[in-house]
Amino acid sequence: MKTLRHLIYRETLAAVAFVSVGFLSLFFFFDLVDELRWVGRSGANGYQLSHALLFVALSIPNHLYELLPITVLIGTIFVMARLAQSSEFTIMRTSGMGPGRALGTLLALGGFFVVLTFAVGDYLAPLTERTAQAIKMGHLGRMTTGATGAWLKERQGDHSFAVNVRALTPEGGMLGVRIFEFDGQGRLVSQIHAAGGRWGTEGVWELQQVEHSRFAAPAGSDARVEHLQAPSLQWPTRISADMVSASVRKPEKMATYDLFQYQRHLNANGQTAQRYEIEFWRKVFYPLSCLVMVVLALPFAYLHFRSGGIAAQVFGGVMAGISFFLLNNVFGYAGNLQNWSPWITAAAPGFIYSLLSLAALGWLVVRR
Repeated sequence: MKTLRHLIYRETLAAVAFVSVGFLSLFFFFDLVDELRWVGRSGANGYQLSHALLFVALSIPNHLYELLPITVLIGTIFVMARLAQSSEFTIMRTSGMGPGRALGTLLALGGFFVVLTFAVGDYLAPLTERTAQAIKMGHLGRMTTGATGAWLKERQGDHSFAVNVRALTPEGGMLGVRIFEFDGQGRLVSQIHAAGGRWGTEGVWELQQVEHSRFAAPAGSDARVEHLQAPSLQWPTRISADMVSASVRKPEKMATYDLFQYQRHLNANGQTAQRYEIEFWRKVFYPLSCLVMVVLALPFAYLHFRSGGIAAQVFGGVMAGISFFLLNNVFGYAGNLQNWSPWITAAAPGFIYSLLSLAALGWLVVRR
């Protein structure tokens, strides 16, 4: 039985690696074509073809994280279907590999892919993503998030602050900082506009080229606006560099712990964190989808491929896998709109497809 397990492991790992390399090569080509539009743009040192190649290469781990469950499905289906077509799986069954043992073998292999997916998504991909963004920022000059930049909110006593950072610099600073202060009744008290800033020590932002406007309405007198211009200003805050960086990055590209910390910050400051909570639980359950994929592939070992084309059966399995990811995205959007429980929203597609796969396996075993 150990020899049979090693055979399935070896064949599946080779098939998954082959499919992954094929998909990653395709994504590398498309990303490079898209990145060529930035080549030649003026910046600190100029963005050249070598920088574009390095940027695209550093994006490969993020694509690998996204592709691993589907490549696991395609590779496992191919191996199971090939073993069934050549009657090797029939020999394995007569040698004592029943449905339970076969399922356990594939689940053990799926566990390896779960660990690999988690490691790539939470450690390797964020590291290479930060390195890639640093390269782009260093040669293009800045990193921004859309036309309005990153928005954050913080409470200090009974006052609240809306903070906007237009862009980040390669040196780890900020550009275009705007801070709006509101009192307990929601009235605008003051606003700060700074050309730039950086993170100081002990929870202080060090702002440069500051324009500070304060709106005052003393009792019995008319409202007035006080203007102050200063070369620098220290603003105390609990908003860290990681939080600003997290608001600039897309939630799906953040590590699980970063998502957890950022959603806690949003909840503590009375902001909606539904999107980030759903993305957090999706990051938790996403590696487990590799287990769903191997369970989905096992029924193909019990099909009769001699009576039909193996390509059609494999194509049907691939379409089932694609439908899983479509359902996963649909649940994510619907959960965000309908305020469903985040963990149920993230776990429901995998649970549904696992039940369908086990039902299909049971029906095939009983029928045979």
